[in-house]
Amino acid sequence: MSDQGTPNVAKAGWIMMASLALSRVLGLVRDAVIAGMFGQGPEREAYVLSFQIPDLLFFLVAGGALSAAFIPVFSEYLHTDRPKDAWHVFSVVVTVMSVLVVGFIALAWAFAPQLAAVVAPGKPELWPLVADLSRIVLPAQYAFFIGGIMFGTLYARQVFAVPGLGPNVYNLGIITGGLVLSQFLHPSVLGLSWGATLGAVVGNLVIPIFVMRRLGADFRPSFDLSHPGVRKVFRLMAPVVLGLSLPGVYALILQYFGTFYAPGVNAAIDNANRLMQAPLGVFGQSLAIAAFPALAQFFAQGRMDAYRDQLAGTLRTVIYLTVPVTALFLAMPGGIVRLLLEHGAFGAADTARTVPVLQAFAVGIAAWCAHPVLMRAFFAVQRTVTPIVLGTVTTLVFLSVCLTVRVLGWGPEGLALGGSVSAVLLVVMLLVAIRRVSDGLDVAGIVRTLALSSLAALPMGLLAWAIQRFGVDPNPGKLPALLGVGLGGLAATWVYVFATRALKMPETASIDRALKRRSG
Repeated sequence: MSDQGTPNVAKAGWIMMASLALSRVLGLVRDAVIAGMFGQGPEREAYVLSFQIPDLLFFLVAGGALSAAFIPVFSEYLHTDRPKDAWHVFSVVVTVMSVLVVGFIALAWAFAPQLAAVVAPGKPELWPLVADLSRIVLPAQYAFFIGGIMFGTLYARQVFAVPGLGPNVYNLGIITGGLVLSQFLHPSVLGLSWGATLGAVVGNLVIPIFVMRRLGADFRPSFDLSHPGVRKVFRLMAPVVLGLSLPGVYALILQYFGTFYAPGVNAAIDNANRLMQAPLGVFGQSLAIAAFPALAQFFAQGRMDAYRDQLAGTLRTVIYLTVPVTALFLAMPGGIVRLLLEHGAFGAADTARTVPVLQAFAVGIAAWCAHPVLMRAFFAVQRTVTPIVLGTVTTLVFLSVCLTVRVLGWGPEGLALGGSVSAVLLVVMLLVAIRRVSDGLDVAGIVRTLALSSLAALPMGLLAWAIQRFGVDPNPGKLPALLGVGLGGLAATWVYVFATRALKMPETASIDRALKRRSG
């Protein structure tokens, strides 16, 4: 009998939010360590640019789409009483992708100097160091690829805690590399790269392999490409390989154009982008990952009413949680950057360079957080062509914006704002498209949540701005920033909560119930 049970998405969401929240906290510690050691100097810029080559590899072999294409197929077999087929598909995909990824890594390692010139055309003085750092972190890509597939099997079986460890171990590896390994290497930035590789291998390979063996995983190396499930996985991946989806090349494009600016800009873009990514991981990615197995199971079982309810509810929750984050980032960016990054080699000039870029990124936070939910909604119903076509169109728009920014001589915040506007455009198009696929998604309810959340965020943003303007900015330093961002941000958040309750938003009641369950 097929499994007709309903997955506990709320529980999964809390687990993923907690895991990714811890990951973001460790990420902030990681960024603080890096900022204090290297500021936004040449070694920091080389470290940022060194990930362009592995990220390019990840994009070329559709790493992000691999697990997204694999989970629906694996779930379909697992939840319709065909576990042997499920594990056979897993075995073939792991075997084939291992050979492919190792081959790509070897080529990228051999041609690292040439690739450094491609990804950082405006910074030739950094090419040798970029190539050396890239060669160290390239093997980590194998861990990310194969770990992503193993995480997919765990998600399909409603096991979320172990995959949540991956990003945390990765961040701990980088922190260890910065604080310990860098003391024995020259240049010291090499320690960061070795720490990143060590954290990726332990968090994405060693731990998942150990857990999967205890759960009874059945892996047998195979190149059986004739199996219908295997063909379906690679067929779902194919559009991503051929497309130019915005999220896949977003950071690559930003850093590429950033190399044409003055020294320090690439590091500023990376720092601001990482701060923006914090809510994306805590809210967008966690809720998307939690909902994805449920969406895939509902589709496999033909329960499209449950699919529509789950998707609409997840999107409304994401919007409710992320709109106030946008308000805080727009209202008090100086205090946030000063609190988290300004110390050691990272000075006031670095803060001033980062603030406008962070504000430009903040405009797109809600859209970036909704995007992974919508993408997984398409993958759950095994539709990959539509989102990749829309992503490619949006990428062309983003490229046009970046070229315009460069030609007109605008600052790097123009690049970040172009990314935010493109993200909003992409989410709107994805929402329209998924409504047609799902035959009746409650878009009106989603728009209503966005409108009411934005209305409630206005007084919140004004209070945060006043605290920033009159309480934080006149008093530079960690303590004023801590008081301003901590106490001011908390007060502003309560203003948002009270405003949404006054507006009788159902999301407020849902979150209150969830918090009561967790506290109980």
